[in-house]
Amino acid sequence: MTADEMPPAATPRVAAGVLFFDAEGRVMLVRPSYKDHWEIPGGYVEPGESPRAACVREIREELGLTPALGPMLVVDWAPAEREGDKLLFIFDGGSLGPDSEREIRFADGELTEWRYVGEESLEEHGPTRLARRIRTAIAARRGGTSAYAEHGSAI
Repeated sequence: MTADEMPPAATPRVAAGVLFFDAEGRVMLVRPSYKDHWEIPGGYVEPGESPRAACVREIREELGLTPALGPMLVVDWAPAEREGDKLLFIFDGGSLGPDSEREIRFADGELTEWRYVGEESLEEHGPTRLARRIRTAIAARRGGTSAYAEHGSAI
């Protein structure tokens, strides 16, 4: 079969983010300057870049931190109406202590603030699909596993 005979293949946008936790188990959310809701730290994967490498790069660019990422917690098939097909990876960033928190700098101007948020308050800060994805990642972390999700819900 030649390249011209190949059936069409999916070309989803790929993004990677991290969950950082505080001592109480709350997750870090960040407020992008260009969105009307909060997100987890991270961003889009560049051509030729792995999701893990993209996550480390984005955290360095956005927060001024160089995290030692733990395992992947969830990969989420999350197509969006105006954005097309997307695959979203979330990695475990572990707990940030006071020293790391003091080192946070909004290096590239994309973020304006950060805060820790409890699981019960996730919908107050972002879309329901993001809250589902974060909860799926938290459950995977608690279970010492990883999860496959669609639209944020584990399958």
